[in-house]
Amino acid sequence: MEFPLWNKFFIFADIIMRVPPLFIIDGLLRIRLGLPDETIVLNNTDNDFKITSALNTFAESFPLVGPESFLLEYFNFEQEGYQMFIVIMLKFIVCCIGCIAALCTFMLWTKHLIIVYLYMISIGVIFISYWSNVSTIKAVIAYVSKPEYTNSILDDILHLNLTSIIKEGTGSLLFQNYILQCLLASIFCYIHFAPRYLILQKLLVMSFMTPSLLAIHPLPISILYNAPVFATLLPLAVCKFIIWYNGVLILKTIYMGYAHARNFISNYGLSALVETEWFRLNVPCVLRTFWLLRIGEQVVQILGNHYGDENFSYYDMLRTLLVNGCETLTAVLGMTSIISLICHYIGCFFQWVLLTEDGDEKSIGTISAILFYILALQTGLTSLDRENRLVKLCRNFCLLFTAVLHFVHNIVNPLLMSLSASHNPALHRHLRALAVCAFLIFFPVSLLVFLWSQFSVSTWLLAVSVFSVEVIVKVMVSLAIYVLFLIDAYRTAFWEELDDCVYIIRSFGNIIEFAFGVILLFNGFWILIFEAGGAIRAIMMCIHAYFNIWCEVKAGWLVFMKRRTAVNKINSLAEAKFEQLRSLNDVCAICYQEMQAAKITRCNHYFHGVCLRKWLYVQDRCPLCHDVVYKPQNKEDCPTDSLSPE
Repeated sequence: MEFPLWNKFFIFADIIMRVPPLFIIDGLLRIRLGLPDETIVLNNTDNDFKITSALNTFAESFPLVGPESFLLEYFNFEQEGYQMFIVIMLKFIVCCIGCIAALCTFMLWTKHLIIVYLYMISIGVIFISYWSNVSTIKAVIAYVSKPEYTNSILDDILHLNLTSIIKEGTGSLLFQNYILQCLLASIFCYIHFAPRYLILQKLLVMSFMTPSLLAIHPLPISILYNAPVFATLLPLAVCKFIIWYNGVLILKTIYMGYAHARNFISNYGLSALVETEWFRLNVPCVLRTFWLLRIGEQVVQILGNHYGDENFSYYDMLRTLLVNGCETLTAVLGMTSIISLICHYIGCFFQWVLLTEDGDEKSIGTISAILFYILALQTGLTSLDRENRLVKLCRNFCLLFTAVLHFVHNIVNPLLMSLSASHNPALHRHLRALAVCAFLIFFPVSLLVFLWSQFSVSTWLLAVSVFSVEVIVKVMVSLAIYVLFLIDAYRTAFWEELDDCVYIIRSFGNIIEFAFGVILLFNGFWILIFEAGGAIRAIMMCIHAYFNIWCEVKAGWLVFMKRRTAVNKINSLAEAKFEQLRSLNDVCAICYQEMQAAKITRCNHYFHGVCLRKWLYVQDRCPLCHDVVYKPQNKEDCPTDSLSPE
C-alpha cells in the first residue's frame, strides 16, 4: 500500500514542477510579448502635420531660430521613434526567447527538471542572501551614524552593553540575518553542482557570513556598503562555472532529445509522439493545476482589494474570474482542461444512470475540450475587451452544452437499440433510458424558450437553435425506431416491412440533419463575411462542409444506390407460392424464422425477401451455396457499383 502512495506523491510533485513554466508563458502573454497596446506609426501624414504645426508655432515664438533647428528637432523625433521601435523589437525577441525557454523547461524529463530547479534555487538563494545583507547593513549604518553613538557594535557586545542594541532592534536584526545566512549557506553548499572541495565549501560559507561579521566591526561606511556585493561574487562565480562546465553536457542532452523525437517520428509517426509526450507530461492535470492556482491567486487578490467593502458581491467576483480565466492562450488551455474534466464527469453520470460500461464515451471530455478551444479561437476570446469576452464566453458555453447533449444521445441511442432488439425484460433499464430521452427533449425545448424570450435574433442564437432542434430530432428518431423494435418483439408473425420503416425513419432524420448542416454552413458564411472573419473560422467551415455535408451526402447516396440495386435484384426473383412453402415447411436460413412469404433464388433456395435484401447489401452470392444470386441480362441491368466483396 505504501508504493502507490509514494507513486502518487511523485506524480503530484512532477505536476507541480511543470506549473511554473506555464505561469512564465502566461505572464509574457499578458504583456503581449512586449508589444505595445497601440500601433506606433513612425511616418504618418497626420503626425508630420502635427510636427510641422508645432515647429511653426515654435518659430513664431522664437523668430531668431533658423530652419536648421527645425530639421534637427525633426531628426531627433525620427531618431527617438526608431529607437523606440528597436526597443520594442528587442523586448519582443526577449519575450519570445523566454516563452521558448519556458516551453522547453516544461517538456524536460523529470530528472533534468529537478536539476534545473536546483540550479534556480541556488541562484535564488544568492539573491535572497544579498537582499538580506543589504537590509541589515543599512540598519547597522543608520544605527552607528548617530552623533551620540561613539562605540562600535563589537565593543557593545564585548562589554555586554546590549540594552541600546536591543532597544533599537539592530541586535535582533543582526541575529536574524546571521541565522538566515547560515541556513542559506547550508542550502547552497548542499545543492550546487560544482566540485565539492573542502576549501571551496568553507569559502562559500564565509562569503555568505562575511557581511554579518563585518557589520559589527568599526569599519568605514563605504566598506560596509560594498560588503554584500563582494559577498555574492564567489557564489555567482560558482553558478557561472557550473553553466560553463556542463555546457557540453547540456547541448548533448538537447541533441539527444531532438534525435529521440526524430527517430520516434520516423518509426511511429508524429501523432504517436504527441500522444506519448501528452501522457508523459500529464498535460491535462498540469493545465488544471495551473488554472486553479491562477484563479486562486486572483480570488485572494480580489478579496484583499475589497475587504470590508459593502458593495462587494460574489457575482461580480465570478464575472471577473470568468473574464480573467481566458485572457491568454495558456489560460484558455487551463479552462479547457477544467471543462474537459467536467464534461467527462457528466458522461460518467449518464453512464451511471443508464447502467452502461465504459466505452467510447470516455472521449466526451476530449471532444468537448477540442470543441471549446476551437470556439475560443474562432471568437478570439483573448483579443476581446472584458465585456465582450464575457458575452462570447457565455455563448460558447451554451454551444458547448448543446454539443454535450449530442454526446449524451450517442450514449443512450445504442442502449435503446440493444434493449429493444434483444427483448430485454429489465423494466428499470428501459425506464432509465426513456428518462434520459425525456431530458434530451424537454431541456432543449426549455433552453430554446428561454433564449428566444431573452435575446433577439442573431447568428449565434440561430446556431444554438439548430443544435437544440437537431438533438430533439435525433431523440425522436431513436424513440421511433425503439418503438418499432418493441412492436416487432411482441409480434408472433415475421414483420417484413420493419426494415423499410426503419430505413424511412432514419432517412428522415438524416435529411433533417443534412438540412441543418446546410443552414449552419450559410450561417457561418454570414458570420465570416459580415460579423467576424478569421482564418480559423474559414478552416472550420471548410471542414464542416467536407465532413458534415459532402461526406454525409456521399455516404447517404451510396446507401441509397445499394438499397435500390438490392431491391431491383429481389424484385427480379420469383415469389414462392403458398403450396411451396407449406410443402417445404422450413425456416429462413438467414433469420431462422418461419416463412409466410419468401423469394426463390436461381439456385432454388428460399429466403425472406427482406433478409435476402440485407444479405445483398454485403455480397451478391447465395448464403447457402455461394452461387451468384442475380445475373444481369444486358449492360443496362448492370449496377454501377458492385456489392460483392473483392
